Amino acid sequence: MPKFLLKRWHGLHIVWIFVLLTVLIFILMVYQWLISVIALFLCGILAYFTLKAEQAFRKDLNDYVGTLSHRIKRAGNEVIHELPIGILLYNEEKIIEWHNPFVAKMVSKESLIGESLVELFPALKARKEKDLKLEIAIGKSMYLVQIKPDERLLYFTDITAHRTLTARYEEERIAMGIVMMDNLEEATQGMDDQTRSIMLARVTGEITEWAQKNNVYLRRTASDRFLILMNTKGLKSLEQSRFEILDEVRDLTIENKLPLTLSIGIAAGIDSLTELGQLVQTSLDMALGRGGDQAAVKVGERLSFYGGRSNAIEKRTRVRARVISHALRDLIKECDKVIIMGHRYPDMDAIGAAIGVLKAVHVSNKEGYIVLEGINPSIQKLMDTIYEDEKLNRWFITPEQAMQITNQRTLAVVVDTHKASMVAEPKLLQLTQRKFVVDHHRRGEEFIQDATLVYMEPYASSTCELVTELLQYFNDRLTMGVLEATALLAGIVVDTKSFSLRTGARTFEAASFLRRNGADSSLIQRLLKEDLDAYIQRSEVIKNAVIIHDHIAIAVTEPNRKYSQLLIAQVADTLLTMTGVMASFVIGERPDGLIGISARSLGQMNVQVVMERMGGGGHLTNAATQLESTVAEAEQKLKQILDEIEAEEGLFE
Repeated sequence: MPKFLLKRWHGLHIVWIFVLLTVLIFILMVYQWLISVIALFLCGILAYFTLKAEQAFRKDLNDYVGTLSHRIKRAGNEVIHELPIGILLYNEEKIIEWHNPFVAKMVSKESLIGESLVELFPALKARKEKDLKLEIAIGKSMYLVQIKPDERLLYFTDITAHRTLTARYEEERIAMGIVMMDNLEEATQGMDDQTRSIMLARVTGEITEWAQKNNVYLRRTASDRFLILMNTKGLKSLEQSRFEILDEVRDLTIENKLPLTLSIGIAAGIDSLTELGQLVQTSLDMALGRGGDQAAVKVGERLSFYGGRSNAIEKRTRVRARVISHALRDLIKECDKVIIMGHRYPDMDAIGAAIGVLKAVHVSNKEGYIVLEGINPSIQKLMDTIYEDEKLNRWFITPEQAMQITNQRTLAVVVDTHKASMVAEPKLLQLTQRKFVVDHHRRGEEFIQDATLVYMEPYASSTCELVTELLQYFNDRLTMGVLEATALLAGIVVDTKSFSLRTGARTFEAASFLRRNGADSSLIQRLLKEDLDAYIQRSEVIKNAVIIHDHIAIAVTEPNRKYSQLLIAQVADTLLTMTGVMASFVIGERPDGLIGISARSLGQMNVQVVMERMGGGGHLTNAATQLESTVAEAEQKLKQILDEIEAEEGLFE
């Protein structure tokens, strides 16, 4: 306790003592007046010295308080000047009125008083009023600015070390991946052991050299599979090079009848090694599901694809088709009914594939229904023919009817799409746990994750081709009606442009099977006939086509005129037949108000990548998307994306 406080404490007790002595003296005066006079004299002397002591105490107190105030003021000034935080005051005109030395040191000036705040710190001008914190860069340093608008006060905190440490942490986080030779069996089929070993040694050497050059840890886990480890900084370097190893391995084996290609799945941005390993496998599945010969990189919520410039290699073995067919047969037997649906605005491929699956359901003596939300021009003639067939017509139902009969024991079959948002009725997928997906499109980021069985083969020409193969192994006694076989063959004919695009040996084998089961090619020709008005409309759109990047044709329809998605797609197909055109894009407004874009290519350009950047998807040679915008905005966005791809890696192989 300070000395003056002790004195103060004693002074209070002395006052009470004097009061008590005075009372006692007056009482003594009644009995011994002489003694009381002496006592009073002594008490007066004591009071005098006590008063002097009190005066001395007050002088000490005032001196102490004065000294303390000075020390506090001096300490406050020193703190403000020595704080590792910048403090700045400005007036209503955003002119600096005062700042501490930290701010001057921060901008390497002696004084900022009188200068404009927004000119000195331009980032403050662009901030929104609700943003009271922002980061600004001054030279090589980063600062966090806290704004007190009511006091017109700014605080600057140096966060350079924190940002450097954070960046270093992010760069050193582990990234894991798998490199897989996705068509090893097909590429080496027919080779003798020596030739196969030499080719594998060359490819392995190329992969090893690539790993060493990019500081990637490489460990072979199987004859066709490698585990790779790197940090996030190394992964960014690989992404900047756009995984050149894909092209290097393909070029290395280009002399083979089927060049060897790689699929790479990489994941990063997660600390749990268990979750990271699961994401790596998911990324690899995504790359394989999109046809292989590409890399899929999953970093947090971002999923990026690199490569994918070649068509998927057709698998020569039908083992998987047989296994999937038998698994589908078991699934159908375990359920009480089957609901089949394709994508919204279905085409010939979706309807034909649905009819093929319906045939498998009826062969299994189960109830099956095809969900159809409406009829569009691309399937109008086919549906008119189906409605004349009483046996087939009665199995088509509306989404509302499907909702009423679907339960947990219902099998939902999705054909010609793998995106839940694109099916005829997405709510149906939530009413049952049993789902089967059959599709020939390259796998996109959105996928029906909880599907019980998945059959996706990007090499296939159409979903009808895949369903036809499943039917061949489904039942030995399976016989098809003419209309059923014709619908399946029509789907193949439409998607292959009469067997001119994306056709392999298995495509013709599937068509042969359907022809043997009564498919009517003349009926298909009648179903695919177009009227004169549609032909004239198509010609009007083609008239407005322009060529960009030397080999890309873009046709844009007139504003406020609506065209069917079928006509937009037909224009894209027609443009592809023109001399010098390697890819075509057609933009038009559809009857539903959306802007539809159809993209086609001959294989030298991956139009799927372009459409994915616009929210759509499809194949390397056939893709599309729908936008909520105007025709002019869609055209501008498409050209911008084409310019970006040309700058990044080039549009053509």
